[in-house]
Amino acid sequence: MQEAKNTQRALVRIGFDGRVHKLFRGPQADTRFANEVRVLQYLEARKCPFVPRLLDFKPETLEIVTSNCGARVQHISDERVKELFDELEKYGVRHDDPFSRNITYRASDGIFCAIDFEFAEIIGQPIETMGDTFATRQSAAQHVRWSGTTHPGKFRPNNEDQFLALLLDKQGIRYLGKSGEASLEKSDFIFAVSDGMGGERSGEFASRIAIEKITMQLPKQFSLGEDRFSAYSDDILIELFKSIHGDMLKLGRYDENCRNMGATLTLAWFRRGRVYFGHIGDTRLYHLSVAGGMQQITEDHTHVGWLRRQGQLNEREGRMHPRKNVLAQALGAGHRYLVPQVGVLDYDPGDRFVLCSDGVVDGLWDRGIEDIALGSDTAGPAGSPAERLVFRAVEESGRDNATAVIVEAI
Repeated sequence: MQEAKNTQRALVRIGFDGRVHKLFRGPQADTRFANEVRVLQYLEARKCPFVPRLLDFKPETLEIVTSNCGARVQHISDERVKELFDELEKYGVRHDDPFSRNITYRASDGIFCAIDFEFAEIIGQPIETMGDTFATRQSAAQHVRWSGTTHPGKFRPNNEDQFLALLLDKQGIRYLGKSGEASLEKSDFIFAVSDGMGGERSGEFASRIAIEKITMQLPKQFSLGEDRFSAYSDDILIELFKSIHGDMLKLGRYDENCRNMGATLTLAWFRRGRVYFGHIGDTRLYHLSVAGGMQQITEDHTHVGWLRRQGQLNEREGRMHPRKNVLAQALGAGHRYLVPQVGVLDYDPGDRFVLCSDGVVDGLWDRGIEDIALGSDTAGPAGSPAERLVFRAVEESGRDNATAVIVEAI
């Protein structure tokens, strides 16, 4: 292990797997240990995305194991520091030391994180109540319902989009149909959308490679225990994306027809009350909470996407921008470096998730996607939620291939 911190109060080491091991020592070590465990459990129950995840804790040795939130930041404005800790209080926790020394930057998803909660104070709902609520929520969703479809659009001669619906269990893998419903009790579900690019038919080939690689590489991880899977989920998904990327670059070097071919990919793995996701490019994953509202979880890896995240463009301006489809990152396509976005979300019964290609986004505003996914907009021919979404996108635009998968926890 690599030693990251060694003081009278704590020894912090980072394992070869990236996990952070913190050993409490010195005055009131047991009290500080118990408080940090309590606060991290509370924040996980509140689904706070910018703090470490508690993976394990050992009262007998006063040691906790957490996910890695990156490196401490060297330069960050006072205003941004204040924003982060103010946001933390909205999740019900007040940090005892709200300064930049307790902020890190997590490069995997480009998020600033808050760390070190041994003296933090819970100012929201008591953790005992939240813990009970969290346990109940995780076990409440019994089934998953899905639908998926793809369409070449009005002008493209071929369809370079692909989507995947896959069930994993102890017996192996099973490809799912375009729509259905199944139990979550003993099975995992993987859904994905990929948009290929390249000359001739190499874009179609690229998206197929991405989808097929998922079916070859991910099922072997099904048997991992929950602690190990949670700890290694980021690595599992990053390894998948880098493997696909490497295969495409290799094919491009040896086959002239595959030169510069590439693909975007958005993947959602439903497992034990959580959704583990991976993403590269401008396909998207949306989360529609049963409590209301829709959030785009993935970041568009385009300059326009970056401008929107910085607040320099709104949705309308982004849709009209001449460089909206110029990718900064993709699988293959001659890109030398790859930094996929990976993460994890909790879900409640009634929550919905939408995976879609940029052809859907080109035809519909976010509000339109939300209305159709929720079933409040039923215009057009009858069909599954995904079919209605794609039909409306093609009807409104149709300049590109359009693909969608809609998943509901029930």
